[in-house]
Amino acid sequence: MSDDVLRESTTKMDKTIEHFELELRGIRTGRASTTLVEFLKVECYGSMCDLRDVAGISVPEPTQILVKPFDPTTKNTIAKALETADLGLNPQVEGDAVRIHLPPPSAERRKQLAGQVKKLSEDSKIAIRNERRDAVKKIDAMVKDKSNSFSEDLGKISKSNIDDLTKDVTKRIEDICTQKMSEIEDAS
Repeated sequence: MSDDVLRESTTKMDKTIEHFELELRGIRTGRASTTLVEFLKVECYGSMCDLRDVAGISVPEPTQILVKPFDPTTKNTIAKALETADLGLNPQVEGDAVRIHLPPPSAERRKQLAGQVKKLSEDSKIAIRNERRDAVKKIDAMVKDKSNSFSEDLGKISKSNIDDLTKDVTKRIEDICTQKMSEIEDAS
């Protein structure tokens, strides 16, 4: 029974880390990456679509992203969506494509990006702590339920396992955050 709680907590915490990493991919560090824009919402054909669904995205140079719409008539809509996104990008329409030059972020912008990373990191840690709290509540309920053979000693061991898992996952989040922060600082 306690293994089920641990397994469920592990799954939820892993999903939290995956979500955190996905969120971080959208934060610009000065290096061009397709993940910076591929999930950007663009209004095409009367509905909102991910940019990757309406255009091919490539990185021809380390500081450039090239967006080639599958339908060339949507290039201006794509350029407008890129301009209005809060990414600090300046897209330029060239023929049937949209080219984005990525200048290195200013010191002020790097500070702003670092703040974003810290906030995402803290939000992820809060989600992890909430999952820990839920798991501990489940274990406490199993200990109190006298109809099963779940002893207090087994409850303490299970709580210890949940605490160890929480520490490991929190450390992974901090490591990912530190790595992203160094990428931002190195982008000068």
